[in-house]
Amino acid sequence: MASAYTEFAMLLALAAAVGVVALRLRQPLLVAYIAVGIALGPSALGWVTAHDQVDLLAQIGITVLLFVVGLKLDMHVVRSVGAVALATGVGQILFTTLIGFALALALGMDALTAVYVAVALTFSSTIIIVKLLSDKRELDSLHGRIAVGFLVVQDIAVVVAMLLLGSWQSGAGGTDLWRLGFMVAGKLVLALGLVAALMRWVLPPLVHQLARSQELLLLFAVAWGTALATLGDAMGFSKEVGAFLAGFSLASTAYREAIAARLTSLRDFLLLFFFIDLGARLDLGGLGAQVGDAVLLSLFVLIGNPLIVMAIMGFMGYRKRTGFMAGLTVAQISEFSIVFMAMGVGLGHTNAAALGLVTLVALITITLSTYMILYSQPIYGRLAPWLQRFERRRPFREMAMERRRPSADPAQVIVFGAGRFGCRLIERLRAQGIHTLAVDFDPEVVRRLRRQGWPVRFGDAEDAEFAASLPLAAAAWAVSTLPERSVNAALPQALRAQGFNGKVAIATHGDGDPAVFAGHGVDHVFKPYDDAADFAAGEIGKALAAQAGAGPQPTTLEVKESA
Repeated sequence: MASAYTEFAMLLALAAAVGVVALRLRQPLLVAYIAVGIALGPSALGWVTAHDQVDLLAQIGITVLLFVVGLKLDMHVVRSVGAVALATGVGQILFTTLIGFALALALGMDALTAVYVAVALTFSSTIIIVKLLSDKRELDSLHGRIAVGFLVVQDIAVVVAMLLLGSWQSGAGGTDLWRLGFMVAGKLVLALGLVAALMRWVLPPLVHQLARSQELLLLFAVAWGTALATLGDAMGFSKEVGAFLAGFSLASTAYREAIAARLTSLRDFLLLFFFIDLGARLDLGGLGAQVGDAVLLSLFVLIGNPLIVMAIMGFMGYRKRTGFMAGLTVAQISEFSIVFMAMGVGLGHTNAAALGLVTLVALITITLSTYMILYSQPIYGRLAPWLQRFERRRPFREMAMERRRPSADPAQVIVFGAGRFGCRLIERLRAQGIHTLAVDFDPEVVRRLRRQGWPVRFGDAEDAEFAASLPLAAAAWAVSTLPERSVNAALPQALRAQGFNGKVAIATHGDGDPAVFAGHGVDHVFKPYDDAADFAAGEIGKALAAQAGAGPQPTTLEVKESA
């Protein structure tokens, strides 16, 4: 390559081209990125030489990934589906780890490598599963909510595993392990105490001030994540643990959805370099001897993990169909598994061969499980007669959930922009008993509406990723009162991309042509100034007519409010 810049341009162009093929095959992009790395690495063309630059971007990508996981950690998701999320998540992790450890030992691995491989087999990709369930409109279904619940449990588990193994020096004796345990516990208490103090007294007012500028908020998020990642590494944990705690420290703020939406594209872009770098470092010659082991472990993940989830959910009183659909979401290992193994290689706990084996298992299971989830309905139809043993005679827990009425009323109308017109619209809708949700990117407006007890979200309507965090499933109307024409034209597409099937209305503050907006998917156009002028003219006309009929007399035009 003539220069690192030229090499980066070539990497991005080829990754985009292969990504298009992956999308046509309905495959996750990470598979395409690893394939690009393998093709350009020493095992094939040997074009990747800027390893240091790619590795730096890859490390920042992992930091942003763990930061976003911590940012989205919502224990309410776990509580909303009861004990099944915790029981299924913990149970699946325990059984998969034990069986995976036994399989790894049987394949001739040493004990520490077997521990790493077994733990890596327990993690499923939250990113891939949520994307697939969202595409199938199943994210709000019972099995979708349960799946998201135990994926959160897995996210917590991977951080704990990184914390423990990241502090474990290989070859430590029994006494050293006890001392290590106390040291890790002490450092963890210190770190959590520091984070808790920041969450209580420092971060909320600081983030509130930074939220006045979307660019500054994004810069602070990246700076905060990398700073705590560096601190975590200095304290003897790992960069990944520090990044997770950085995200978790902001998870309780009102701006977490906006931060996460802004970071999503940056995360996906930087992770591109992690997977390219991973593929470029793989030795296909070494992987060839591991194909048999990879196939065996892949079969365990593809078949064993779903059976474990089905058995746990069936025992807890769920129907076989719910258990089957939820079980398919753990039929693959995730990008965290690869990150986890790469961390072990960096710490000297395991070797590159184990990393290559887990990467091969990830490629196999992610590819096959994607099709399993996409075609889950016909697969279930064929297997249903043999799945009866995974269902109690009376699935009491699911029956109880079906009888239970939802505790919170979902938003029927989502209003983007809580200015004078938006607030008045929300006020009149609420007076009619219509449940609304306000969305605004002004932190002062958000704080004021929260004080009034109105449901409100901080977020930018221009950000397409932010739409994914909104409760769109039950909403019948989305109304934009924002003045920007470009935002109003792009908003309907962003909402439709997230599965919104309701009506979209906009309020134009200028000479907006309804026919132009109709081409962008807008169902109704309000013209506040025209409507107000028409109303005012009608009121004045009626007052003048009344004056003319009553003869000359002093009059006072009554001021009326218009809904």
